[in-house]
Amino acid sequence: MPKLYDTQKKQEKAVLVGVNLQGQKIEQAEEYLDELAFLAHTAGAVVAKKFMQRLPYPNPRTFIGEGKLEEVVEYVQAHEIDMVIFDDELSPSQIRNLEHNIKCKILDRSNLILDIFASRARSAQSKFQVELAQAQYLLPRLTRMWGHLTKHAGGIGTRGPGESEIETDRRALRGIITKLKDRLDVVDKQAETRRKNRDEKVRVALVGYTNVGKSTIMNLLSKSNVFAEDKLFATLDSTVRKVVFDNIPFLLSDTVGFIRKLPHQLVECFKSTLDEIREADVLLHVVDVSHPNFEEQILVVNKTLQEIKVGEKPTLIIFNKIDALKEPLEIDFDEFGNDEPYIDRLKKTWMAKENTPVIFLSAEKKINIAELRDSIKKMVMNVSGKTIHTLYEIEN
Repeated sequence: MPKLYDTQKKQEKAVLVGVNLQGQKIEQAEEYLDELAFLAHTAGAVVAKKFMQRLPYPNPRTFIGEGKLEEVVEYVQAHEIDMVIFDDELSPSQIRNLEHNIKCKILDRSNLILDIFASRARSAQSKFQVELAQAQYLLPRLTRMWGHLTKHAGGIGTRGPGESEIETDRRALRGIITKLKDRLDVVDKQAETRRKNRDEKVRVALVGYTNVGKSTIMNLLSKSNVFAEDKLFATLDSTVRKVVFDNIPFLLSDTVGFIRKLPHQLVECFKSTLDEIREADVLLHVVDVSHPNFEEQILVVNKTLQEIKVGEKPTLIIFNKIDALKEPLEIDFDEFGNDEPYIDRLKKTWMAKENTPVIFLSAEKKINIAELRDSIKKMVMNVSGKTIHTLYEIEN
């Protein structure tokens, strides 16, 4: 199976390109490009420069205009750049035209995210999911550079009369996709069986945008050692731990973070994480309140939860990283005395009024963790109480 461009082998120099489309604020476009830079850093690349162009719509041939393309070409040639990464999904023809003009590796946002997921996958399930997503991404982008796929097709007898090499390659890749789907079905059924075999404890799932601190909170609550670092998609495989608060047990799961412009192949493939969320009784929606656009990140997560039909589950909004806030947002300090506790001030902001129930904390600095434990315990007890009541009614 052909591999996507691998950015893990060495620190490659990258140039980022974004467009500010009609109706989009320049601040939003720049923030998207900053996120792309973080993705590139996570993949192991060094960002040398960012290019931004205001356009009514993308150029169908090269995504950006001719003048901006010349700027990119000049910079790439002058600074020995290894790759150019675009902040939107490119069509196969756009990739070919850009490679012809720029003379270096061309990636789009989807390609980059798939590369990161490939490097983070650890379980058999997530590896199959990533490989399937990669194959589905590559299928419409096949050119003669993937001619070696004919080896997988079996050689003699695999090419029909008049069939071109590219058509053989496509047929071989479709065969790989079919095999991966079959393998993934088997692994999914095994995972479903494991979930059914868990005892009937209340299930609590951590959800949220990527890099908001879910794994750090998981480690604090479960006293486990879930991998956490300041990079996007630090957690890829779902992790489930048994947690007990004051003799009240429940299952806590950490899930992969959401992100804008997530490749649709991954949305379709990553059933395991979505299943943990679907089967949860309570959701803990973690938000990085120190991020300048955390409101938009909340909307991205909420939209995804609505799409998988879990938006109505009992949810606790956790505003994390309050230690990184220079001051409470949109708060009039004249309304409070100097001895007003910091968290109490935050509780009087619009964030607490519009997002109920809500809690403010810092997982890294272990600020207000006791209140978090109490809030989770109350939600778990509430769900448990409803379940017991329902069973009692059925039995009687």
